[in-house]
Amino acid sequence: MVNFIKNIFSKSKQGIGIELCPDRINLIKLQKQGQGYKIANFITEEVPEGVMEEGQILDLPTMSELLESTIEEHKIKAKHIATAVPSREAIVRLIPVPDGLDDTELREYVNQEAGLYLPYPREEADVDFQRLRSFVDEEGETRHQLLFVATRKEVTDSYISVFQEAGLDLDAIEVSSFSVLRCIRDQLQQFTPSEAAVTADIEFDSTEISVIVDGVPQFSRTIGIGSFQIQSALSAAMNLPPSRNTELLQGMTLPVNTGDSMTMGTMGGNNPGTTAMMKVLGELADEIRRSIDFYLNQSEGLEVAQLFLVGPGSSIGQLDEFFMQRLSIPTNQIDPVAALGLEMDEEEVPVVQRAGLGVILGLGLREV
Repeated sequence: MVNFIKNIFSKSKQGIGIELCPDRINLIKLQKQGQGYKIANFITEEVPEGVMEEGQILDLPTMSELLESTIEEHKIKAKHIATAVPSREAIVRLIPVPDGLDDTELREYVNQEAGLYLPYPREEADVDFQRLRSFVDEEGETRHQLLFVATRKEVTDSYISVFQEAGLDLDAIEVSSFSVLRCIRDQLQQFTPSEAAVTADIEFDSTEISVIVDGVPQFSRTIGIGSFQIQSALSAAMNLPPSRNTELLQGMTLPVNTGDSMTMGTMGGNNPGTTAMMKVLGELADEIRRSIDFYLNQSEGLEVAQLFLVGPGSSIGQLDEFFMQRLSIPTNQIDPVAALGLEMDEEEVPVVQRAGLGVILGLGLREV
C-alpha cells in the first residue's frame, strides 16, 4: 500500500527526502545534532522542459536517468527515501467513521466507503488514512474523524517506477502540503480551534492552497499561477527572452504602499516589469481570496488568522505586505530553515532560496 500519511508529523529511520519538480530535482539529508537537526546534504539539479508538467511526470526514462546520475555523481547512499506527489494530484478529506473499529476493521470500512469520496473508480486509486480525534455527532453517537487521502494509481505508479528505474526504493510517498505542514508545526500551534491558518505554497507552475484548522488540513486547492508565470510576465514586460530559470525573482522587492509614501522596490515603482509582476500577483491574491471565502462559507464560527507564504515564488521582497494589503489578512513569509532552527551554510543555499525548501525539508524531517 502507498504510504501517504504515516503521521503528518512523524519521524522515522535515517534517510533522505527527494522532491521531483518541473524545473528541478531536490535532495536533502538531515542528521541529528544536539536537540535539533543539521543539514548533512543538500543537492539540486535542473530538470529539462517537458519532463514534468502540472504535477505529472511525462518522461519517466529521462527523470529516472537524472535521478540516478544525481545520486551517483554526489555519491549519496540512499536506503530510506521519502518523496511527495503534488497536492493537486491528491484528494484529502475529513470523514466520520464508526467508533470502536480495530485497525483491520477500519481498513475494510475505508475500502468499502472510499468510492463515495473519489471522482474515479476505487480500483484506480491508492488510498491511505489516519485516525484523528473522536467526537459526538448530532445524534449523540461517538464517532472518529479520519484523515482520508487518495490519488490515482497511475500517478503513484509513475513515481514508484522512476525511483525503481534509478535503483532506489521508496520508503514513503506523501502529499507535498503535508511536508510543508511539518516545517511550520510550531507556528501552527499558536492558533485556537476556531482559527484557521492558510498556506500558499508558490511553486514553479502552480500555487497550492491549504486551509489548516487545529493542525489538520481541511481544504486544498491548486491555482495555476507559480513563479514561472510571474517571471514570464516580468520578462515579457522587460523585453527579455523567456526562461525557465526563475532566479531573476529572487532578491527582488515589490513597491508597497505604506500609506504616507511609496516604498520603492529594487525595480522602481513605475517599472513596467514590476507592474506586470504585480498584475499576476494580484490575480493570485484574488484566487486565494476566492479559496478562503469558499471554505469559510461552509464553516461556521471560523476566521482566518494567518496566511503563510512558502515555496520558491514566496522569496520576493515585501510579498507578505502585498498580500496583507490585498487580502486584509496577517501574512508571513516563511523561511523553512529558520522556522526549523536548522544549521545551514549560506554559501550552500543563499537566504533568498530558502523559501523554496519547505517540501524537501519536510520530507527530510520525516526520514531523519
